[in-house]
Amino acid sequence: MKPATETLVFPRRDLLKAGGALLIGFAIRDASRAQTGPEGIAMVTGPDQPDPNRLDTWIAVHADNTATIFIGFVELGQGCTTALLQMAAEELDLSMSQVKSIRLESHTMPNQGGTVASAAIARGGPRIRSAAAEARQALLKMASLKLDEPVDRLTVSEGVVSGAGNPRKSVTYGQLVGGKPFNLPYTGTAPLKSFRDYKVVGQPIPRLDIPEKAAGKYMHMQHVRIPGMLHGRIVRPAGQGAYGDGASVLSVDEASIAGIPGARVIRKRDFVGIVAPNEWDAVRAARQLKVSWDRPGALPGTGAVYQQMLAAKTTDRIVADSGDVTAAFASSAHVVSQTYRCPYQVHAPFGPNCAFADVKADSAQVMCSTQNIYETRRKVAQVLGLAVEKVAVRYYEGSGTYGRSCYDDAAEAAAILSQAASQPVRVQFMRWDEHGWGNFGPAHVGEIRVGIDAAGKITAYEYHGWQHHWNATETSEQLALGTPAAESAGPGSQQVSNFNLAAMYAIPNLRLVNHRVDGSRFLKGSNLRSPLDVSFSFAQEQTIDELAFLAGLDPYEFRKRNIKDERWLGVLDAVAKTANWTPRARERRQAGGRIATGRGIALGTHTTSYAAAVADVEVDRETGKIVARHLYGAIDAGLCVNPGCLENQMSGMLVQAASRMLKEEVTFTTSNVTSLDWDSYPILRFEECPTVTTIVVQHLDQKPSGGGEEMMGPAAAAIANALSDATGVRWREYPLTPARVLPTLQRGSA
Repeated sequence: MKPATETLVFPRRDLLKAGGALLIGFAIRDASRAQTGPEGIAMVTGPDQPDPNRLDTWIAVHADNTATIFIGFVELGQGCTTALLQMAAEELDLSMSQVKSIRLESHTMPNQGGTVASAAIARGGPRIRSAAAEARQALLKMASLKLDEPVDRLTVSEGVVSGAGNPRKSVTYGQLVGGKPFNLPYTGTAPLKSFRDYKVVGQPIPRLDIPEKAAGKYMHMQHVRIPGMLHGRIVRPAGQGAYGDGASVLSVDEASIAGIPGARVIRKRDFVGIVAPNEWDAVRAARQLKVSWDRPGALPGTGAVYQQMLAAKTTDRIVADSGDVTAAFASSAHVVSQTYRCPYQVHAPFGPNCAFADVKADSAQVMCSTQNIYETRRKVAQVLGLAVEKVAVRYYEGSGTYGRSCYDDAAEAAAILSQAASQPVRVQFMRWDEHGWGNFGPAHVGEIRVGIDAAGKITAYEYHGWQHHWNATETSEQLALGTPAAESAGPGSQQVSNFNLAAMYAIPNLRLVNHRVDGSRFLKGSNLRSPLDVSFSFAQEQTIDELAFLAGLDPYEFRKRNIKDERWLGVLDAVAKTANWTPRARERRQAGGRIATGRGIALGTHTTSYAAAVADVEVDRETGKIVARHLYGAIDAGLCVNPGCLENQMSGMLVQAASRMLKEEVTFTTSNVTSLDWDSYPILRFEECPTVTTIVVQHLDQKPSGGGEEMMGPAAAAIANALSDATGVRWREYPLTPARVLPTLQRGSA
């Protein structure tokens, strides 16, 4: 089905003109249109973003008794645009059919930061909920005057305010508004509903974006076409080398594409691209253009990456140090000490990233996928040399990548090409661009040592982790401007942290040490769904299983004995009960038979929520192939606004964890990445997907803490524990591919 061309323009100013709408507390500003692009994104010359301290930034109430909620988070397929509307509808006493949002764009929508780490609900939800409550309070005060009833005697149902003394005497929100602005500040002081009164929040309301997606009518970024645009492609070596080296051009032979009509070479320092009126001509020209590159052999190669990390000069930081770890190990009844190796993995979206840019002399409009429109705007402004307020960014959902893939790189590339060509340009990355030049989840080496006493209680825990931080310079900027490679100081999720490691167990003596290596000598690192959590859980939860068996305890019982609090126990009990867990007090070494079966259990998280998983696997002893048959997962994310959305997220995480644990690994030589397609970087296929069972542990009285990443770690670790249960062998490195598993089975040890 050919997607429709996007032509609808719905900026905030036009929204207010439709149907006598009211913007609560309208903040007056001079939002003149210096230029309107082909799709009508206003090049705003006023303040660079709406004032978050005005209610009009968050909510508009219309004469037809509906409301528009301005959401600063992006829809990535997680359902946040449905759940956030639920929170607003609940506080406004509106039905879901009476609330909507509009497409996210800069200058128009509030800056709520990046859509990362389940921030949409956990951090964005409270602001939207509070703004809705404040708008309702203002409307009730207005209704009180209209109906001559005190506010505390008014009731609201679907935006209809009625008086207690005379139920027939009523007025709608829309009638109260009358197109008049309130000019009210956002104070955050309005009283919120009790969870006992929820009617919308907590319900599995179907996602609002699904009908158009199921019908093939949804406008993804890859579908956007603008009249008069050129098609662009980037030209880079096949696969990145060391991040610090970028890619240096030695020569470009423009005559090599002379036979392709309309194709032009765009070069800015080491950035090379193609533009052409016809997309196929752009593809052909990018393939055909002869470019000589300097390719220094600065990488360690796949086989030596872990040794180089351990040998590298590091910046060390003690993350946690409590009790007396040395003495506790000396008195432990059992101690397990192991080293675990965890690979680079790529986002690998089914649809490579895409972006559109129309750059003029003093302004630019960009359409792209991103996790943060305001951060993307800053990056694009930087490569163009424009003031940030002169750049407008409009968001379109792309193919799911669950972290920072190449979307900013694509946006910068489109902007560079458009500026040089003096025409609108649409850039589409190719498969080898996305796989070869992606931002990878960093490789990790973990050394763990854990001790227990004779009663099976953890006495000491020590973890040392080696990895590098995430890249802060997109490749397009690095090549076009010569900006040096740099890494972000970044959040705790890109290093050893006590968010995940040891967080679920009561441990009196604990030491966690982070060893940061210089990422410029390795591949570009970035946040891939559950950054480092898969690696941490893979190491920790296998160690916990080994200790359980040394203590003569079932792994589930051992975890219960060492659990930190009731909420961890809640998810552990929920998943064990649902999976019908049966005790196993010692490691099994199955004899005979080609197919061995096993079951594993694990705990884990990302930052704040609680998760547990059980895995059932089969392994073919003759081929080494592993099949994840059934995965169970339980999450306690506090208040779950929409259990259906969380169940969807859990299902995706369970499948993705199986793929990352069993198949995915970036491969590279000393000069470049070599896993450039689905053959060299395989993922789990549909026929290989496990059956999944999800459990939402609901706590309506708690704050929402997010659940988009928490299941990855425990699910991956449960698979590793299940494989050990099936084979009697422990696994120190993933992915657990046949090439790695079969020799290990033959040796009998990892």
